[in-house]
Amino acid sequence: MDNLTSKQRLLDSRYLRMARIWAENSYCERRKVGALIVKDNMIISDGYNGTPSGFENVCEDEEGKTKPYVLHAEANAITKVARSGNSSDGATLYITASPCIECAKLIIQAGIKRIVYSELYRFHDGIDLLNRAGIECVLLED
Repeated sequence: MDNLTSKQRLLDSRYLRMARIWAENSYCERRKVGALIVKDNMIISDGYNGTPSGFENVCEDEEGKTKPYVLHAEANAITKVARSGNSSDGATLYITASPCIECAKLIIQAGIKRIVYSELYRFHDGIDLLNRAGIECVLLED
């Protein structure tokens, strides 16, 4: 591994660790997911899975199923950066779990060029779509 590659891997590992810490903010019981959007070595947005602003912080119903209006971490990070006036074009998304198909579509439309994640979501269609769009997808397991 050359110096640039090892430096990038070290940065990837650090940002992914920060995304895991950010996931701790989630009120979801079934799974806590965190996301960071990084551009030019600056964090420009963050997100974790949870309910929309102004809703109660309860992600699951009485049967333990995730409520249909819960937002995924990457969707929260992408909508947050859109409201900030920053641009995610060319950025890297660090996320604790690989994206679903719906979030993959948002990632493509947001101009994100690279994602780094630490575990596979049960469905792989999101990663398949990102690969098809030419977005670099890096699984970085600890």
